[in-house]
Amino acid sequence: MSKLHIKKGDTVCIIAGESKSQDRSNGTWKTGKVLKVLVKEQKVIVEGFNMISKSTKPNAKNPQGGIIKQEAPIHISNVALVDPKTGKPTRVAIKVKEDGTKVRIAKKSGEEIK
Repeated sequence: MSKLHIKKGDTVCIIAGESKSQDRSNGTWKTGKVLKVLVKEQKVIVEGFNMISKSTKPNAKNPQGGIIKQEAPIHISNVALVDPKTGKPTRVAIKVKEDGTKVRIAKKSGEEIK
């Protein structure tokens, strides 16, 4: 099992695929929060992106059944972590502090990612 550069709760932007979200007029990116990371499949589920319609049977949660909208997984290579300082996509570096703990660093600004 490999380690991934994105964790649950991170803010990411979609940089490739059907849900690509760059506004070409001013170069800003639409961002979303990571709801779940599927490590074995190397995919993430991002809030509000890659929405699909799913038919459901009636159950206790949804007594009528019908069609519901939900997020589908996106491959990890199609998302980029958002730099906390600039708000633009960035790569991630791992830095070991003096006390031995590892922290993620944004490559563009050098800012620590929480």
